[in-house]
Amino acid sequence: MPESQLCTLTCDGKKLIGPAGTPLIDFLARYDIDLPHICYDKTLGALQTCDTCWVRVDGELQRGCTVQAEDGLNVELDNEDARQARHEGADRIVARHELYCSVCENNNGDCKVHNVINAMDVSHQRYPYRTKPYETDDSHPFYRYDPDQCILCGRCVEACQNVQVTETLTIDWEREDPRVMWDGGESANDSSCVSCGHCVTVCPCNALMEKTMLGEAGPLTSLPTAVKRPAIDFVKKIEPTLGFQPIFAMSEMDEAWRKSEIKKTKTVCTYCGVGCAFDMWTRDRKILKVQPVEEAPVNGISTCIKGKFGWDFVDSDDRLTTPLIREEGRFREASWDEAYRLVAKRFNEIRDEHGPDALAFVASSKCTNEESYLMQKLARAVIGTNNIDNCSRYCQSPATQGLWRTMGYGGDGGSISDLEQADLIFFVGSNTAESHPVLATRLKQAQKHRGQKHLVFDLRRHEMAERADEFIRPKPGTDLVWLCAISKFILDNGLEDKTFLEERVIQLDEYRESLAPFTLEYAESVTGIDASRLESLARMIVSAGKVCGVWAMGVTQHIAGSDTSTAIANLLLVTGNAGRPGTGAYPMRGHNNVQGCSDFGSMPGRLPGYEFVTDDDARKRYEDAWGVKLSTNKGLNNHTVVEAIHKGQVRSLYVVGEEMAVVDSNAHYVQEAFDKLDFMVVQDIFFTRTCEHADVVFPAAPSVEKEGTFVNTERRIQRLYQVLEPKGNSKPDWLIQTELARHLGATWNYPSPADIMAEAASLSPMFAGVTYERLEGYKSQQWPIAADGTDTPHLYLNGFAFPDGKARLYPLEYTEPTQQTDEMYDLHVNNGRLLETFHEGNLTHQSAGIRSQVPTKFVEVSPELAKERNIESGRWVQLTSRHGSIRLQALVTDRVTGNELFVTENATRNDHAINILTSFDADKDSDTPTFKEIAVYMERLDVQDDPPLPANNFRFGKPTPRRGVEAELKWNRADYTLPPAKARYPEKF
Repeated sequence: MPESQLCTLTCDGKKLIGPAGTPLIDFLARYDIDLPHICYDKTLGALQTCDTCWVRVDGELQRGCTVQAEDGLNVELDNEDARQARHEGADRIVARHELYCSVCENNNGDCKVHNVINAMDVSHQRYPYRTKPYETDDSHPFYRYDPDQCILCGRCVEACQNVQVTETLTIDWEREDPRVMWDGGESANDSSCVSCGHCVTVCPCNALMEKTMLGEAGPLTSLPTAVKRPAIDFVKKIEPTLGFQPIFAMSEMDEAWRKSEIKKTKTVCTYCGVGCAFDMWTRDRKILKVQPVEEAPVNGISTCIKGKFGWDFVDSDDRLTTPLIREEGRFREASWDEAYRLVAKRFNEIRDEHGPDALAFVASSKCTNEESYLMQKLARAVIGTNNIDNCSRYCQSPATQGLWRTMGYGGDGGSISDLEQADLIFFVGSNTAESHPVLATRLKQAQKHRGQKHLVFDLRRHEMAERADEFIRPKPGTDLVWLCAISKFILDNGLEDKTFLEERVIQLDEYRESLAPFTLEYAESVTGIDASRLESLARMIVSAGKVCGVWAMGVTQHIAGSDTSTAIANLLLVTGNAGRPGTGAYPMRGHNNVQGCSDFGSMPGRLPGYEFVTDDDARKRYEDAWGVKLSTNKGLNNHTVVEAIHKGQVRSLYVVGEEMAVVDSNAHYVQEAFDKLDFMVVQDIFFTRTCEHADVVFPAAPSVEKEGTFVNTERRIQRLYQVLEPKGNSKPDWLIQTELARHLGATWNYPSPADIMAEAASLSPMFAGVTYERLEGYKSQQWPIAADGTDTPHLYLNGFAFPDGKARLYPLEYTEPTQQTDEMYDLHVNNGRLLETFHEGNLTHQSAGIRSQVPTKFVEVSPELAKERNIESGRWVQLTSRHGSIRLQALVTDRVTGNELFVTENATRNDHAINILTSFDADKDSDTPTFKEIAVYMERLDVQDDPPLPANNFRFGKPTPRRGVEAELKWNRADYTLPPAKARYPEKF
């Protein structure tokens, strides 16, 4: 660190040198000097509520959490006034908090109250403890709040207001007895709480506690209340005589006892592409809780409802635990050896009779990079076909195509930190707060605290739209037009970044010529956005110093998904917003490893690291390593393989962890294809709708039952460790693939996933420096990664990924959406994810808590359409497209407008699955289905039930935005006394 960034301060007469501007608590900790604190947290900052960190600074008492290290500072901890002030603060804490550590679920070594009171050697209860006039709030499905244990530190409030930025929690400092509130009320489950778990994670004691911990954390916590309460009362009765030390001695023995039973294992979330990492606490097979940690590179202390609480599926009784073989239309259990032998026999027979391209393989974006690598190796090296793909075909292939065309790499241009640094972000077809919630918290923070501007282009008013500086509703499928019109306006008016274009971009003339049709007036006629507003938006983008573009399936799942993705990249290039920090293109990856599954080769035309199978040099590298000749035939993808099955070209399909039967478009057509196969193998953790068509079902293991790595949306490779043993007779996917390959005659020998990664890294230049050692713990790497381990947090700083180092502006034409509305099919159907559920719901439906929040699938209907069609919330309706019909309940909401409907994706059955309605049309360049282009007519059915969303769903809550905990409201009370003076009402604060 340069000397200019260092400072020297004095602490109790000792000279200390360290980074200037560091909070004093953290500065002293570098020298193993512990300044007591409870409310302070590195992520949350100085809350100034606990009064346990007083120090004397340059002769004046100050709360230590507010002090920043600077040159010449004179700090006194060992000062009588400071010491008395700290102890006064600690005494007030135990006046509010009942110490019964040995029977407390939070006695696990990380209880801040316990640790600080013990370290400060607080000997006894100076102020009497008094219960609060409030009942324990047990209303929430995932956590409970105990006001009797709450010390009003405000950590939960700060986390909710300024980290999660849901802005649900406050402290009502004006009450006679202040209390934490949810939307100003006392019930957590009747509020805007999104169940992210931040509040529980940061609580320094047991006031907020995961319900999975209750009665499970320690040997004495399971005592029934009838025994536990008298035991607590007895200890508290003798406490004035004995003091706290015997209690702490007992609790430390209890804590040590727990450590031998509770296992804490680092893993990476199995849901969306944000890539949250955290410790998972388990006892035997029970998951006690998910505990995020500050050093997690993506999320820090953050989680969402799914990552924090959505793990019931892991030990579900519905898990597949033994192989299944279909005989005479029914499934029977089989041994692994029998199942392997049957699969190998049928694969070989079909290959011998019809050739290797008669077999096709689908890898899973929920599996690890190592498993993706083995899946494509199985297809290419063992069977001899390039018919291998993954579910990025359903969502992100168009974004990848757009980035390949313009910038060179098919991944996010930078890191989440770059998104945070941007001055302006435009979101196109991305419901970020629900689909990528933890990433959205970072952007909401930037907007709330730094004034980051948000432009949201979407059909539906979701949370990001509600918070946006500008919310724009284009007509469905017209995003390319307004994007091109803005680019044209910028170029026509000389507002482009001329230097950037001249030095770092080519094909400007061809691109400029292609923009001729895209006038603002034309854009207005096509998109419905006023020309004057488009001009204003263009000027906002140009005037912002650093701009990022964020998009998702609202863009990619259209006939022109690749072209619209390209148009986003073009706009960023025109304005010079690529190849520098705080800028770039950011397509949001949906599944936890949809990026990595493609990165490691599960694509029909590309090897690991995106090298073409037709590249002789690259192919030879793999042929030499694998000892086989590889095919150069053009492979089939997830979508085109269905047509090939119908035509009799593909006779066998092996699907791993993909619910193709309901997530591919025109689901009836897909299911009919499966029934035409000679032989089908499905590998999954549940008996899914797709499994129903299989001849053999392999029981796989979820992420927490194996080791490996994932790649998140920002190209970050992270390691996950095995938390639990595989359930029953199930096996990790990599082991199934290895053992199956051996039955097929291969000589694979992979003792562990680390050996698989070592092979992949040795063959793919993009991953040359990836090792498990470099990924140990919470360390991570962002590709491309040089052989020496140097990674690339931001792409293109030194040139774009083309031979000449220059980006390409790509000429475009507008392609109209398919499945247009008409007189009969008069309503357009949009569709997407919900915060609480993931995709079709095979995992999240296993959680009773999540089901209580979203018990069923539904269609959102606008108030004006509901009035016109006489529809109320809870009314069953039938939606019929040109391809099928589904029945579901209506939810009347102004999130949608006019003749626009929104259908949620959380469906596993044909009678309400959105893809019964979709056509088999696909993006013309990537074969991604046009999931967002659906026209229907709606019939009102004579069935009325309760509304599909419970009245206490968070969407009906009324948040209470605040700056934070607002400790000054406490200080301003007439009954508050500043330490070290004795408190008049210690039990209140």
